[in-house]
Amino acid sequence: LLTMGNSKGCMSKSMNKHNRLTGTAEPLKDELVEAIVGGDIAIDQEMKKRARMMSDKFDWSIDDARKIWTFGCPPEAIPNILVDCTKGVQFMNEIKDSCVGAFMQATMSGILCEETMRGFRMNIDDVTMHADAIHRGAGQIMPPMKRLMYACQLSSTPGLLEPLYIVDISVPTSAISGVYSTLNARRGIVESTEERPGTPLAKVKAYLPVLESFGFTGFLRANTSGQAFPQMMFSHWQVLDGDVLYEGSRSNVAMMAARKRKGLKMVMPKFSDYHDKL
Repeated sequence: LLTMGNSKGCMSKSMNKHNRLTGTAEPLKDELVEAIVGGDIAIDQEMKKRARMMSDKFDWSIDDARKIWTFGCPPEAIPNILVDCTKGVQFMNEIKDSCVGAFMQATMSGILCEETMRGFRMNIDDVTMHADAIHRGAGQIMPPMKRLMYACQLSSTPGLLEPLYIVDISVPTSAISGVYSTLNARRGIVESTEERPGTPLAKVKAYLPVLESFGFTGFLRANTSGQAFPQMMFSHWQVLDGDVLYEGSRSNVAMMAARKRKGLKMVMPKFSDYHDKL
């Protein structure tokens, strides 16, 4: 998955140069992301009720919450939000479907390596449109909307999200050092260690990146003489270490591997290719 931080204001023009879209992007709070994924907040809820809930629980302004156009593309990209933040712009209802369609496509395939995006809010701050409806159809609005989102992503602090397992390991206390060394070698993070009173066993709870889980059970048993028994279950998503735009960092290497696997160009996309100047 892909994530992003606060972006600077970006602008994109349509192919006929008659339409301009300006916008910014910002990350959503983790609590709001979980509420959307869990179904507590959904696009089919009554608008005023949903706006009041977002205002009370997640510090959104009532105006913004009432002008939500859509959430992301289901099922994976739902926790993304498109908000109409324009003031006094005419004909916004005519381009709404085009913007929503472009938003759905862009959330399913982010700019870095065409992975699903998660946990961001896209604000449409201003729109300049041609007076004639024929010049602001879907073919003239969808491409600049997608380019605007990609420009916002590149101008923010984008990152890759990796899935983490929660691992419960039952092991005799005499072999617990082998568990720690195995987790350290696989980027695991120990959450807690509990000894069971009256028994020689201990229970280690840790988080393990899914990327490092292949062959983990065999490696763990080799280091503990076959005495450790792990159970793994998906826990949450976490930002991968390193700056994804810095060549050689862990997240950059993972991104380039994904681009190679998908047959994309092995060069970073440039911000200037997506941001248009006035």
